[in-house]
Amino acid sequence: MHLVSKKIDAALKTLVKALSKHGEVMSERPVSVKRAGRATEKVRQAAAEYSAIIAEKTGQPNPFVDFLDPETVASLRGERDRLAKGSKKDRVD
Repeated sequence: MHLVSKKIDAALKTLVKALSKHGEVMSERPVSVKRAGRATEKVRQAAAEYSAIIAEKTGQPNPFVDFLDPETVASLRGERDRLAKGSKKDRVD
């Protein structure tokens, strides 16, 4: 693995860890406003760092922003739906 992959992998691990903690905190009842705020900020920071590294190393846009045109989105959804229908037919109950 080369340096670019290591940076992306590290940022991804940080983001996944922050999201996991956020989900954990949001599942508590009652939800602590203070803990929720800290967990949310960690997700935001990790997402910003991940996006910055992706942009810097690959030139790709922010993965958390819609950048595809509506026709492409509709095409991808149609493909997903066709694949889902196909897998249901293949199942044996």
